[in-house]
Amino acid sequence: MAKGLVGFIGLGDMGGPMALRLLDAGYEMSVFDTRDAALAPVVAKGAHRAMAPADVADRAETILVSLPTPDVVREVALGVNGIAKGKAVRTYIDLSTTGAVMAKTVAAELGEKNIAALDSPVSGGILGAESGKLSLMVSGPEAVFETARPILNAIGNNLFYIGAEPGLGQTMKLTNNFLSATNNIAAAEAMVMGVKGGLDPKVMLDVINASSGRNSATMDKFPRAVLDRSFTKTMKQKLLYKDVRLCLEEAEALGCPMWLGSTVKQFLAYAVSQGTGDDTSIALIKHIEHWAGVEVGSETNEGND
Repeated sequence: MAKGLVGFIGLGDMGGPMALRLLDAGYEMSVFDTRDAALAPVVAKGAHRAMAPADVADRAETILVSLPTPDVVREVALGVNGIAKGKAVRTYIDLSTTGAVMAKTVAAELGEKNIAALDSPVSGGILGAESGKLSLMVSGPEAVFETARPILNAIGNNLFYIGAEPGLGQTMKLTNNFLSATNNIAAAEAMVMGVKGGLDPKVMLDVINASSGRNSATMDKFPRAVLDRSFTKTMKQKLLYKDVRLCLEEAEALGCPMWLGSTVKQFLAYAVSQGTGDDTSIALIKHIEHWAGVEVGSETNEGND
């Protein structure tokens, strides 16, 4: 049974699976993306293909967006053919990670058009988007959040209301992604060191995950995507770099030092400069493996001294 029409803009690695979850939950959808390949799966399941963000906003009272950068968010929300031009839209929900500054800017300008804004960045990766097991960090008017709760429940199983001020959800997400990036890179360094020293990587993960060094990288990403060398289902390195950069920019504006953050940012900047920005973030270990001359895998460790 249809539950009403919602809009969705941005059907990439995260947005596509979230839109499919909403379709499966019974929502009618009007969707937009600049890429035909991204649109195809949701249109095939019955979504209406819009010609521009403003077209979506002419049809749907509630619009969700999942976009890669702050500049793209601004253009989609406030640009010439943006959501703000629409006649039907009343609620805007940003699932992207774009930082508190952009969230506040968009909320203020949409507010002038009588459009309520929620920033609702998500955590849980591609697998979480596909399974509907994302964490959502929502800020904005609480009454709007409660009205939107059924829609958000279709894409995430952990909803957190962070506060009424625009941007609080974004700040929460940036701190989380900083930790996620740091865990990933630290785990990569530790695993490469252990393999170089003769340890079996699977045994290493078994020990770490029963001990104090465990984190999301060692408990999920490394067993699932490093040991078999698949390197799948994590965000792109260039997007993780963007998130850490935004985190450090916000920290600097707040007067909060982030010593480790600077190192993590520089490592990610290096990776992107080497042409691996479109690779998954779990594949960052390849840079460290190259420097050490070993490969972390469950079968062979050629090059191990």
